[in-house]
Amino acid sequence: MYYLPTKALVLGFIIFFLTGAVTASDHAVTTEATVNSDVAPFLDVFKTPSCGCCQKWIDHLEHAGFETIAHNTDNMSELKAERGILTQYQSCHTGVSKDGFVFEGHIPANIVKQFLDNPPTDAIGLAVPGMTMGSPGMEMGDMRDDYDVLLLKNDGSSIIFEQIIAAK
Repeated sequence: MYYLPTKALVLGFIIFFLTGAVTASDHAVTTEATVNSDVAPFLDVFKTPSCGCCQKWIDHLEHAGFETIAHNTDNMSELKAERGILTQYQSCHTGVSKDGFVFEGHIPANIVKQFLDNPPTDAIGLAVPGMTMGSPGMEMGDMRDDYDVLLLKNDGSSIIFEQIIAAK
């Protein structure tokens, strides 16, 4: 059996360590620059503990590059009222951005991102009222409904932000 002399072994570890340290340091700088220049959108999502479609919507957001934290609560009505989401705009879950914008219901992730990239000055957020068949989290095979994504305004009114037309 051949044994490396102690000096050679120590020298080998030093070279290995220095090479790894330089590579790791260069990688850390590159990663940090990438993260800072391309921050993933973030939403806190409030839902009831037993709702499966809410988790499917969260999965849809994460698959589209969002970061989320899910919060289970049994007091959704109070949360929605505090955020200014009137009854006619409500669905089963509520997403809240770091800037306080609300995303009520099964809104496609690309539309949430579009809103966050350029939020209108008089808006509190977006809503898809109810539980529209075929919307993200409410997939049912090939069955899909047309639906509107509503822009919720500070004064309690809404307008259509985006129309989703189901492929026929």
